[in-house]
Amino acid sequence: MKAVFMGTPDFAVPSLKVLIEEGIEILGVITQPDKPKGRGKKMSMPPVKEEALKYGIDVYQPKKVKDKEFVEFLKSLNPDIIVVVAFGQILSKEILSIPKYGCINVHASLLPKYRGAAPINWVIINGEKTTGITTMYMDEGLDTGDMILKAEIEIGSEETAGELHDRLCILGGEVLRDTLKLIKENKAPREVQDDSLSCYAPMMDKSLGSIDWNKSAKDIFNLIRGTNPWPSSFTKYKGQTMKVWKSKVLDKKSNEKPGTVLKVDQNGIYVSTKDGILLIEEIQMPGKKRMYVKEYIKGNEIDEKVVLGE
Repeated sequence: MKAVFMGTPDFAVPSLKVLIEEGIEILGVITQPDKPKGRGKKMSMPPVKEEALKYGIDVYQPKKVKDKEFVEFLKSLNPDIIVVVAFGQILSKEILSIPKYGCINVHASLLPKYRGAAPINWVIINGEKTTGITTMYMDEGLDTGDMILKAEIEIGSEETAGELHDRLCILGGEVLRDTLKLIKENKAPREVQDDSLSCYAPMMDKSLGSIDWNKSAKDIFNLIRGTNPWPSSFTKYKGQTMKVWKSKVLDKKSNEKPGTVLKVDQNGIYVSTKDGILLIEEIQMPGKKRMYVKEYIKGNEIDEKVVLGE
């Protein structure tokens, strides 16, 4: 079987490795262009490109995969299958029709739930207990194609988006391995998605990390987990942006205005919410590194009775 692989971030690397391990002939890897990264704005390769170059695989980085010239180039490669994992560009109908076995996608949710760009973040933000991987035949919609295989896992009660990402990218590769085996044997199932069960996981941006203290302690706790490591949750403390990296829901009530700092001690910052108290355990102030509150208060003060977010 001859394949073209399309993928960009860390999440896609284990899936590319599976193609290599399975001895599939990789005609080329398509990934996003190099981008400036960090304070020095040094050009940085996508993780998938780095991995492909280790194995001497040809890498192509079109600005727009839909461009006529690039579509013609893909046709000339004549792949049996195109495997797409977190690529970051929409494929045209013309591209979808190129490979004999179709275009296969590895998606980090149990479809039809959490279609879209950021399922890993949103399952945690929404307090889901389980998630997983779905492989599917791609169509022109956003994660709407017929499903092939699914694998479900439990989400840890304190698990962050970063930790869940690292588990799901490995699982994604394993489900892809099983999917490719079935396709080779012409035994791959096709299950139509029930659109009535669908929900969306839109792309994350920095504003989504803003903490609304008028929400429940549990909702805020989930937001903090679901935005860790990116875009990270934050609130305002005396006009400064305070990033919040870790918290705990306390089984206590408060009559104070939501966002009020009730107490500060070695355990953290106790903050009132709509329905109770959230304990902030790890923070990051501007220009400083992440640190536990017990470390931060050794040389800095957090005043009680201040209302966060104002």
